[in-house]
Amino acid sequence: MSLPLPKIAEALKEAKKKAKPRKFKQSVELIIKLRDVDLKNPANRLNTVVFLPHAPKKKVKIAVFATGDMALKAKEAGADLVLSRDDIERLAGNKKEIKKLAKEYDFFLAQADLMPLIGRYLGRFLGPLGKMPAPVPPRANIEEIIKRYRSAVRLRVRDQPQVACRIGTEDQSEEELAENAQAIINQILQKYKPYNLDKVYVKLTMGKSVSVKVK
Repeated sequence: MSLPLPKIAEALKEAKKKAKPRKFKQSVELIIKLRDVDLKNPANRLNTVVFLPHAPKKKVKIAVFATGDMALKAKEAGADLVLSRDDIERLAGNKKEIKKLAKEYDFFLAQADLMPLIGRYLGRFLGPLGKMPAPVPPRANIEEIIKRYRSAVRLRVRDQPQVACRIGTEDQSEEELAENAQAIINQILQKYKPYNLDKVYVKLTMGKSVSVKVK
């Protein structure tokens, strides 16, 4: 499968043209249909994070599980929510509140020594949603990690043979969006073979899908 940047940019331009103006900033989405992938085999499923070359202008919300110095630094770095050890224990078994958190925040980071506690109390809820936190080593620069995750998207293939994710917002250029799309496709091709990628589409949140012409 060949997906040159100009072809992706061309499809993005058409998708923008076809979408009606809205009173909110629409996201731009990439949809990839897969074929000949046996998803009954867990080894063929996908759950990974891609860091885009051009951060979406719609804010990515990040929550951090941390205590002490890391908690302070996470707050200073602009984390959208910082949860303590006590918060983890308070959330234990509260399926409704945990699901609410998982829906509200795009990514979770966690101080490495809190991961066993998170796994014990929250894992059975966050795990199936693909929202288990990424562990942060004690001496890691939490500010840099938070900044990096502002440009992240999660790719998941679980029950349906397709990948759908946001690659940016409508006010970004076609060139930036095309490079973001290519970064995602490159990541997918590390998991699947080129022939497994059947069809590729782009669309705005409320717009119609436009097929990317591929060779």
